[in-house]
Amino acid sequence: MTLPVTFVEVVEARRITPRTARITFAAEELPDTVGATPDQQLKLCFPRPGQREPLLPARQDDPTGWYQAYLAIPEAERPLLRSFTLRRRRPGTRLIEIDFVLHGDTGPAAAWALRAAPGDRLGMVGPSALYGPAVPFAEAATAADWVLLAGDETALPAIATLLEALPEEVRVYAWIEVADQMERQELETRAELEVEWLYRDGAAPGTLLAEAFEDGVLPGGEPFVWLAGEAGAVRAIRRCLVEQEGVPKEDIEFTGYWRHRLTQDDAPTAEDLADARERAAGY
Repeated sequence: MTLPVTFVEVVEARRITPRTARITFAAEELPDTVGATPDQQLKLCFPRPGQREPLLPARQDDPTGWYQAYLAIPEAERPLLRSFTLRRRRPGTRLIEIDFVLHGDTGPAAAWALRAAPGDRLGMVGPSALYGPAVPFAEAATAADWVLLAGDETALPAIATLLEALPEEVRVYAWIEVADQMERQELETRAELEVEWLYRDGAAPGTLLAEAFEDGVLPGGEPFVWLAGEAGAVRAIRRCLVEQEGVPKEDIEFTGYWRHRLTQDDAPTAEDLADARERAAGY
């Protein structure tokens, strides 16, 4: 299984909310598996200052070897990596859509997205089924009494794809924290969905989401839980669900997408490493 490594070129860039840009890319190569399942994670490669396009890591027969190939690029020329969720692949094409949260001009991804125009090129590594969950989401969801999806605006692309993949008989509760009411997005699903939107309106990121589960707001039964967003909030929600609600750890899929006041370039904290060990262990 070879991990996809390809260039992608901007076809269209538009705002779907004041703080979210949806960018459509045409990929030079795109396996049929891309877009076939929900919540597909990928990495975008951004050029260094002075580069028209990024240098890409050499293709590897071993799908886990791409990172060593990436590190083999001289540091001054090595592309900047950021993680994203594939929002959609347009059927029968090599066109893909990726949503960017615009949080200012400080990070490479948001700064690039603010100015993105047709013809701009990035690199893409993945997505790959190798990095997906051990049990497919739809299978885990239909085996549970109900499903909980919780996250902030960075998790919205994944939440949207997960909802679109669910059948009619599934009961879903979604708790989503965004900056303000203007950041709401329409969510489509065949499942029975109840959504709780939490508006920060200046509060610290993750605060409202972490506090939302402290008062026993969830129904009874055996749930399947999917959590993503700011790492501290995800950690707090998971702890609450396990310790107060009695949800088994193995029934919670969780990922810290970003860290308040830290970037992906900063070293992992002790909590980050502990989370990584638990995910690697299967819970």
